[in-house]
Amino acid sequence: MASEKVETIVAGNYVEMEREGEVKASKSKLSRYFWHGGSVYDAWFSCASNQVAQVLLTLPYSFSQLGMLSGILFQLFYGLMGSWTAYLISALYVEYRTRKEREKVDFRNHVIQWFEVLDGLLGKHWRNAGLFFNCTFLLFGSVIQLIACASNIYYINDNLDKRTWTYIFGACCATTVFIPSFHNYRIWSFLGLLMTTYTAWYLTAAALLHGQVEGVTHSGPSKLVLYFTGATNILYTFGGHAVTVEIMHAMWKPQKFKLVYLFATLYVLTLTLPSAAAMYWAFGDMLLDHSNAFSLLPRSGFRNAAVVVMLIHQFITFGFACTPLYFVWEKAIGMHKTKSVCKRALARLPVVIPIWFLAIIFPFFGPINSTVGSLLVSFTVYIIPAMAHMMTFAPASARENAVERPASFLGGWVGHYCMNAFVVVWVLVVGFGFGGWASMLNFVHQVDTFGLFTKCYQCPPRH
Repeated sequence: MASEKVETIVAGNYVEMEREGEVKASKSKLSRYFWHGGSVYDAWFSCASNQVAQVLLTLPYSFSQLGMLSGILFQLFYGLMGSWTAYLISALYVEYRTRKEREKVDFRNHVIQWFEVLDGLLGKHWRNAGLFFNCTFLLFGSVIQLIACASNIYYINDNLDKRTWTYIFGACCATTVFIPSFHNYRIWSFLGLLMTTYTAWYLTAAALLHGQVEGVTHSGPSKLVLYFTGATNILYTFGGHAVTVEIMHAMWKPQKFKLVYLFATLYVLTLTLPSAAAMYWAFGDMLLDHSNAFSLLPRSGFRNAAVVVMLIHQFITFGFACTPLYFVWEKAIGMHKTKSVCKRALARLPVVIPIWFLAIIFPFFGPINSTVGSLLVSFTVYIIPAMAHMMTFAPASARENAVERPASFLGGWVGHYCMNAFVVVWVLVVGFGFGGWASMLNFVHQVDTFGLFTKCYQCPPRH
């Protein structure tokens, strides 16, 4: 982290981050290629890789709840809405950073986070709300990755139950404490996106080659509870920008982030739409009782390869979700500016323990995505950013001096306010309201059916 000096300057009304000097040692040059990234391409790989991980395996389940047409439309709709709120977050970050740099604040040894942006622009009450929702979402996002690891590996090796696999993968994922920041995810982000790309096209090809099962039915949507549960899972899918600020902060020129998330979303749609549609076409209502798409496909070398690469990707996504939590914890105990990687790793370990424990209590692969989506993602990455943008630029002076001015083709400030108001109302009513009601009913049903600490949730017969 200390191998390159980063100088931050304010150029006119824009934040620019320039690298000063070149790294002379060949070892440093090699690490820069594989380890130390901050380009627009690094940010794109980080966003695209982080946006869809294990949720790729639950989208066919969502299609069985929503039906084909609604499944496709909700993916397109929430993909665009997620890109819009990611843009809002990036605009607020640049606004906050520019204001602070004009006050000569130095961020070279400090990672800016979303709750600090809210604090600097709107005060402590917004900071507290952002901190609560963001940290809780990231906590359960990490829990979901552990559950997914155990669920996936079971389809290769069923000699151990899923709970035991959760213990094992909890220990493996704890090694992410050694990755200092998002600068150091260059090679991981690249590999992660290759892995989800392979898995998505494997699901598509395997479903089409398998063909429709005998007597296949496509009855979705059949119940309101299932319909809104599926919709909130898709809300969760395209709400992966809880780490947007940290990814931007790792960029050399964060003002170039504006369209990164949109292009990442467009690529992700080429993975999620074909795989979910093909699986639903082939298996139909069978997916209602199989929230993991792997469970319906026959064993083969291609499926085993998909399971393995998804396990590696879930390790990467666990790190993505946990790293902001590590930063918050470091700041709370005064270890954030410590340069020793080993000291910081030891300080971070207590963050992993509650994640590990919660994954063992609630191993409900699929239903937990919808619950987290409705209760946490709805506020973290949709409602709070839209409201914060409206509140920050409510004063005329703030609009006149804004670093990021709204595009005229979007209707200027009036267009921005209308879109933000629509996002807040829609997500509050449909995502949090109906989605929360449906997801909680479904989640409680899983608890009643399988119980807490269940050893093997939705396990197929052993081979």
